[in-house]
Amino acid sequence: MNNKKKKKKKILVTGGAGYIGSITVQVLKKEGFEPIIFDNLVTGHKESIAQEKFYQGDLVKDVALLDKVFKEEKPEAVVHFAAMSLVGESVINPQKYFTNNLVGALNLLKVMLENKVLKIVFSSTAAVYGEPKKVPIDENAVKNPTSPYGESKLMIEKILDWYGQAYGLESIALRYFNACGALLDGSLGEDHHPESHLIPATMQAALNQKNFKLFGNNYPTPDGTCIRDYIHVLDLAQAHILALKAFQKGFQFYNVGTNHGFSVLEVLKMIKKVSDIDFGITVIERRAGDPVRLIAKADKIREELGWKPKYSNLETIVKSAWEWHKKHPSGFAK
Repeated sequence: MNNKKKKKKKILVTGGAGYIGSITVQVLKKEGFEPIIFDNLVTGHKESIAQEKFYQGDLVKDVALLDKVFKEEKPEAVVHFAAMSLVGESVINPQKYFTNNLVGALNLLKVMLENKVLKIVFSSTAAVYGEPKKVPIDENAVKNPTSPYGESKLMIEKILDWYGQAYGLESIALRYFNACGALLDGSLGEDHHPESHLIPATMQAALNQKNFKLFGNNYPTPDGTCIRDYIHVLDLAQAHILALKAFQKGFQFYNVGTNHGFSVLEVLKMIKKVSDIDFGITVIERRAGDPVRLIAKADKIREELGWKPKYSNLETIVKSAWEWHKKHPSGFAK
């Protein structure tokens, strides 16, 4: 009888100390993988990965360290989260975004090829589509990003496609819509400083008894506010697990969303209901680069990878996020 333990597959997770990365690390472990984290901790938090194997490094500056990690750890595949992701900031400072996101990805791919690791799941974004001509948005819609952030992600997708043709790289890009929510026990959640995402920013305002600043209420939508497709971070993490088991020759791409959108005001109403706090709302100018509607047509990932969102109803999203923010009103201890 063979009592040998099955060897766990090592997965290098870049940006694994960030919001989506750290929660995906927990799901990877539950699914029997061994995550190895590489993060510069600029926006990530070491507290979120306290029990994990971790290397602090930057994809732009620390290529030698990255190569050492590949040689020592010998990962079988990479999940690439590491990127700057603030739409408004990218419009103001595109150089920062193209340097970090694009050069970082090129360095990662260079080291992967040199170490013969030819599988990568890439954290892409619905921002590659820009202002869509048709909603819901399917994967073959025109890509016309309205921000350098979205442009940087689209450029990396194109690079992955070319690398597949030239070097045999197997890659899957997951185009997230609005990631949100937290672990259901409230132990891990969003912790950005400053916070730009709707749900955590609103909860911070509620907890601090401040008015929430609403970016525009004159959009061409039923209630005048932007509409987004919100996807629970646990469902998003599960999409990465399925992607790691579904590599094929070349480049694949999938929307990750729910096929349904909620307006900003609908989300605020749910937050008031769950938190039982009737916070004020102050309308300010629109934010640069914000499309009116972003709703996924996500049939492809359901049909091809068997992905089924379990937690992405608005009440579960808001309740899980509220658990995190109640327990960590200032985020992780600094």
